[in-house]
Amino acid sequence: MAGRAARLVLLAGAAAVASGSQGDREPVYRDCVLQCEERNCSGGALKHFRSRQPIYMSLAGWTCPDDCKYECMWVTVGLYLQEGHKVPQFHGKVSLNAWFWSTVFHTRDTDLTEKMDYFCASTVILHSVYLCCVRTVGLQRPAVASAFRALLLLMLTAHVSYLSLIRFDYGYNLAANVAIGLVNMLWWLAWCLWNQRRLPHVRKCVAVVLLLQGLSLLELLDFPPLFWVLDAHAIWHISTIPVHVLFFSFLEDDSLYLLKESEAKFKLD
Repeated sequence: MAGRAARLVLLAGAAAVASGSQGDREPVYRDCVLQCEERNCSGGALKHFRSRQPIYMSLAGWTCPDDCKYECMWVTVGLYLQEGHKVPQFHGKVSLNAWFWSTVFHTRDTDLTEKMDYFCASTVILHSVYLCCVRTVGLQRPAVASAFRALLLLMLTAHVSYLSLIRFDYGYNLAANVAIGLVNMLWWLAWCLWNQRRLPHVRKCVAVVLLLQGLSLLELLDFPPLFWVLDAHAIWHISTIPVHVLFFSFLEDDSLYLLKESEAKFKLD
């Protein structure tokens, strides 16, 4: 476990040092984008682009420079394939996503949607830690859960403030989320293993934690998209859907257990 954490932190540091994806740095790609923008993104050519642009792309805020980057990406990919090289990654970012803002961000990649995607992802991870605290400690000691909630809110505020006001550091963001994710995983697993004989339904929680931990490795992979559509990030999104269904099943079973336990105590009183 410590070795995996160390590798993830090292990868986070590498992401911080990198100035962008390999494809973005290719001279062929950059020259293509520059020439495309000069040729198509001003004057009459820009009016022509806007006149033939589909309405859904216009509503999504798709601009002429965005179109140039997209077209030049495929030009560069074609050249790589002709020379027998591995297809490079373009516009690469490491992202852990809350589904709504993830959908918005993947529909239209802007500075605002990117930040909302990253911040909501961090919120989801911190909320899972808080939920674990409530289930393991807070039911017996509500004051502890309240104090811990305040601490998590302070951490989230500091995290968002740093990324928004000082520097949007992808490496730091990844390292912070990995660290909190490890705390979340170890806390849930420890509680589940401690209660597995008394609460058989915690096996579902164990499965969820381990599956999410394993699937998160997809976020660290980089390979050409399958059928030019499904890259590692897309596969990660698809794979997490059934995992959340399983987690809801665990929450349902656990809620029924707590309800029966409270009813039994009420009858004894």
